[in-house]
Amino acid sequence: MDNLCHSLVGMALSRAGLHKRTALATSTLVIANNLPDIDVGVFATNTLAMSFRRGWTHGVLAQLTLPIALTGAMLLYDRYRHKSSTGERVVPSQILLLSYVGVLLHVFMDFTNSYGVRLLMPFSDRWFYGDALYIVDPWLYLMLGIGWWLGRRNARAARIGVALAAIYVVAMLAANVLARGEVASGLARAGRPANTRFMVTPVVVNPFRREVVIDVGDRYEKGNLWFDPLPHFRPAGFGIEKGLDHPELQGVLKLPLARAYLRWSRFPFVDVGGIDGGAWINDYRYANAATYGWSAVRLQ
Repeated sequence: MDNLCHSLVGMALSRAGLHKRTALATSTLVIANNLPDIDVGVFATNTLAMSFRRGWTHGVLAQLTLPIALTGAMLLYDRYRHKSSTGERVVPSQILLLSYVGVLLHVFMDFTNSYGVRLLMPFSDRWFYGDALYIVDPWLYLMLGIGWWLGRRNARAARIGVALAAIYVVAMLAANVLARGEVASGLARAGRPANTRFMVTPVVVNPFRREVVIDVGDRYEKGNLWFDPLPHFRPAGFGIEKGLDHPELQGVLKLPLARAYLRWSRFPFVDVGGIDGGAWINDYRYANAATYGWSAVRLQ
């Protein structure tokens, strides 16, 4: 999820009552809910950012160690602030607990969308995808944001906001299970093999619709799914050639840049001779045609 959503999770949980556990509880929750995203520092390097993001700092080792590091930092800050003022001191065990709550919630929320996380890093490079929430979800903004705002005077409002957000996330995860079952049945009726690879992913704003990407061999096809209230699936009638077997690209696809991209992507395709006559690699999760948005990388 985006960092505004991560921050709202921490802020709403604090207003819901966790701020009473210790001094610096709110700061700890907000920082912890954003801490795994320290890997954004990769943008300052020449590394292909998408091949590094949501890996080392989101994996199981980081989930164990980042809360400990944050606890140490908060204790140092607490010692510093008490040199010039008096006030409630932090409770180290509570800071550690809140740090774990925030970091683990961050990783879980990132898991729920189609970008995914590598939960087992550094022991495995495998990606895990929840495919349940759009990466920028305005409904979570509303539930968490209103709960946090009204929670200034009444913690019950914040608790309701957090509860509604939790119910919404669980409902979206459950809906995606139903949606995948409907797509699998539809593909079987169309004569597709049982092992046909596909993705069902949410769309922005509308929680009752999904986009479907289907791997049919040498190309990808798009589909649409909607709930009313049961899921219904229909092919969109368009798709795109993968282009990964293009003879001119076989050498390029073995280069580190292309190999890193292929490790990250789920539905990669190549467009040769496109916008500038070059060869671009993209992921059909984030493209409806040979577009050149944030997920596109120029190979040559």
